[in-house]
Amino acid sequence: MKIILTGGGTGGHFYPIIAIAESIRKITKAEKLIEPSLYYMGPKQYDERALFENGVIFERSYAGKIRRYFSLLNVFDAVKTVIGIINAVVCVWRIYPDVIFSKGGYVSFPVLVAARLLRIPVIIHESDSHPGRVNLWAGKFAEKIAVSYKEASEYFPKEKVAFTGNPVRREVMEPAREGAREFLKLESDLPVILILGGSQGSQRINEAIIDVLPELVKRYYIIHQTGKDNIEEIIHTADVILNESLYRNRYKPFAYLNTLAMRMASGAATLVISRAGSQIFEIALWGIPSIIIPIPEEISHDQTSNAFAYASAGACSVIEEINLTPHVLLAEVDRIAESPDIRKKMRAGAQHFAHKDAADTIAGEVIRIGLSHNQ
Repeated sequence: MKIILTGGGTGGHFYPIIAIAESIRKITKAEKLIEPSLYYMGPKQYDERALFENGVIFERSYAGKIRRYFSLLNVFDAVKTVIGIINAVVCVWRIYPDVIFSKGGYVSFPVLVAARLLRIPVIIHESDSHPGRVNLWAGKFAEKIAVSYKEASEYFPKEKVAFTGNPVRREVMEPAREGAREFLKLESDLPVILILGGSQGSQRINEAIIDVLPELVKRYYIIHQTGKDNIEEIIHTADVILNESLYRNRYKPFAYLNTLAMRMASGAATLVISRAGSQIFEIALWGIPSIIIPIPEEISHDQTSNAFAYASAGACSVIEEINLTPHVLLAEVDRIAESPDIRKKMRAGAQHFAHKDAADTIAGEVIRIGLSHNQ
């Protein structure tokens, strides 16, 4: 059996694909099936180690991003997309998989066109409460559609949809609480605020944290994933504003938290501040109260609806960027961190929202369809 996995561009799309690959390997081994050949088609490998460890072969594909606004770049990207479709048809025909799993996004479009032309069965997964354009189109011919939010179901044919939640890699599902404070060099039992701006960091969240940092470190440890492009500026600015603070060692900035560091940070965290991408599903599995700050709707049509869908489960508080002032952020952190009752309710809401078996559920369906096509 041959399976192509596609989608990506950011960690929010790529790592759920890795979670699916992990589950496919686990299920085929448990059921004593012939080990499938797995391929990942995307513009770059993103995480070469993760692909290698799961036996996934990388096949480069090309796609142009069609913007919602006028730009001359749309012309170049349209040409790039046409070339990408031709390349994808050749590549998919050469592999001739039994099934294609897609996470959506413009990266997946050429591969899905190839699947349509070559009559390869397709399963798609929609991470957001409001589906993207590629998934809305692919939903018309996909055999099965998995969704992370119930709200997304209404955009697709009901008979095809399964509410699965979002796939999460096994290695980040469980926070490492034992030894977490020692690993992060946290010397007291103060509450810990973990700040995550997505796989690339968030400049706006970084700025908001810096604005209130002198007050935050008076009563919390701060573990801050800044993003690789922002780390030097953040460290320099923090050094300046905390120069005379007695508590400057309570601020722990990281460009990026690898798997071990993320498990330790989540194990120590009292509260998480995050964007409203796929990180929400990891936070839910951790069962940690959170403040979600979505990307504004004029930039991302997904994150605001994602944030309020998660909040409706009682799992988080939402601060929209238009309201993100130092006073509002600090007051909300204090309100949650200082109230055991609020944190207890948010933990319960997060655990109710979480779907620990999402990757296994989707992988099982991928295998089923792949086997039926192989017969």
